[in-house]
Amino acid sequence: MNRHHIAINFICAFFLVLLVFSCKHKEGEYHSITDKIEAEGKNFHGTSISSEKYIGDIKTIEVTENEHTFLIPERKSQIKSYTCSECHSKPLHQMQSSVKKAHWQIATEHADTNTMNCATCHDGANMDDLKSITGTKINFNASHRLCAQCHTRQFEDWKGGAHGKKIAGWAPPRASMTCVNCHNPHKPHFKSKWPARYNTQKVKERK
Repeated sequence: MNRHHIAINFICAFFLVLLVFSCKHKEGEYHSITDKIEAEGKNFHGTSISSEKYIGDIKTIEVTENEHTFLIPERKSQIKSYTCSECHSKPLHQMQSSVKKAHWQIATEHADTNTMNCATCHDGANMDDLKSITGTKINFNASHRLCAQCHTRQFEDWKGGAHGKKIAGWAPPRASMTCVNCHNPHKPHFKSKWPARYNTQKVKERK
């Protein structure tokens, strides 16, 4: 056997020994954090902690969006003038000429007026429901699906729990506010706010 073969055999043996000894772990040691989570999670059977008492008197409904199932506040009972058909007894185009202008106090500051108006989201033929951009009926309790048409990134974050306010923390059952619980759908942008304590020193430093 020549020197070249001896060198190759020596290198292979060295790496084999290194591999064997590197994989010997003491109890409680892991290759990675995912290995640790998998190993220590085998005997996990859930938690006895519940967020139900923190939800309180908020009326909720269960929704399922893809693989996520959680609770959201029920919306219809919170709308002062619902059902809309109590006044909108005819399709919108038939009422516009014969009835005084209603909802005069609502100004839509959401998107360009060439892109969005009242009829973009409200179904003029059936005012008890919202409608998608394709004309599909959307229940007022599922208004988040209307927002999801344009705000896809925020919607994905909301489904996973990264966007929006939790009603009762992370303990099950999960309960989350919806888009309209935090944003005014007609004017969703939050105005800039000063901190609760006005820092005069910082103002001086910025001058």
